[in-house]
Amino acid sequence: MSDNELGLFLRTKRESVSPAEVGLPTGTRRRTPGLRRAEVAMLSGVSVEYLIRLEQGRDRHPSPPVLSALAETLRLTPRERVHLHQLTKGMSGFSCGATENGPNRTVRPTVRAILDQLEPAPAAITNRFTEVLACTEGYRRLMGPSGLFDQGEPANIARFVFTHPGARDLYPDWDQAADKLVASLKQGPFRADPMVAALVDELTVTAGSAFTDRLARLPGLPPSGGINRISHPETGELRLAYESLDLSIDDDQQLYVLLPADAASAAALDDLVGRRPGGLRAVAG
Repeated sequence: MSDNELGLFLRTKRESVSPAEVGLPTGTRRRTPGLRRAEVAMLSGVSVEYLIRLEQGRDRHPSPPVLSALAETLRLTPRERVHLHQLTKGMSGFSCGATENGPNRTVRPTVRAILDQLEPAPAAITNRFTEVLACTEGYRRLMGPSGLFDQGEPANIARFVFTHPGARDLYPDWDQAADKLVASLKQGPFRADPMVAALVDELTVTAGSAFTDRLARLPGLPPSGGINRISHPETGELRLAYESLDLSIDDDQQLYVLLPADAASAAALDDLVGRRPGGLRAVAG
């Protein structure tokens, strides 16, 4: 696995920002996607040599003012800024939520009560280990036939997506699903969590290049929402809008909710979960 997550993140973001976004001429002879190092250095008030050291992992302790300047230049969102600071803390062994006992598997009663109120929508509570700690019956009916729970509970989504033969049938856009899961595993200083590190080592062996190539290439910041296509064995293709909501930092867990993204998916999902027509209304997606 890559040992330079800070450099990977900075380079990925630099390549995603267009010159026009920062007020620079685009030109016609650019060999580099996004911004050049010299442009980022100039706009951030640092030397090109220092930016190179950061991207190459030869300096892993930039000061808060430098991080702030880079965040402004790279047009980072608030969530991306938090991630950037977590990466620098991770260089010193900092871990938020990681313990010797691994990820938190205890779901608070209030959170379980909230989950119950979301029926019949497919929804689940997950942790940084990508385990499904609790879920609605709607989620179980949606994901159960695919084999997610075949290996016992708590089911591990990353292990399922990369090693279960049914995963590629379930996700027509399997590459996108795999990208999001690797980014999720790499959030923050993920090596500081021994359970996550062990899962990464396991998937390196069991999934091979499909996993390791993504591990080296992708920064650890998955999207918090979007559209998933699922090819369900009973209902056919579904378009589902998803949202991933972080719970309290003490929980170190997420609430993951799926809703139909069109009328056809709404009708199929109603039928799947045994609800009256219109029980789950489509949301724009």
